[in-house]
Amino acid sequence: MLSLPSLPLPTPTLLLYSIAAAAALIYLPFLVVAYGRLQAGYDMASPRALFDKLPAYAQRATWAHENAFESFVLFAAAALMAYVTGQQSALAGWTAIAYVSARVLYPAFYVLNVPIGRSLMFLTGSLSIATLIGLSLLTVK
Repeated sequence: MLSLPSLPLPTPTLLLYSIAAAAALIYLPFLVVAYGRLQAGYDMASPRALFDKLPAYAQRATWAHENAFESFVLFAAAALMAYVTGQQSALAGWTAIAYVSARVLYPAFYVLNVPIGRSLMFLTGSLSIATLIGLSLLTVK
């Protein structure tokens, strides 16, 4: 059987911290969007109309920012399921760490226009969500 390294914190603590980290990471790509808006001449009266004037990297950052919201909803539900069902396994903890790591790298690959990197990070995040849900459902009697 595969043996995972020990976790830096108890699994329930990691699950909760990972939700907080994932929530904060939603806004990581928005910093790039803000910079792009300044370059394009930000108009407070119609900020969404500015999208077509943004540099390509800032448009990709906008999409990464939007995707972060979509992914976070599923991850928060999966991590809370694992927390509520009392997951103590190292697999659950490392899965939460993998998700957060993928969500750090996903917007970087998106902004830098590295599609294969972005896709691999999306896959990593999706598999992390599925793993946490699966572990939780296996625990329920």
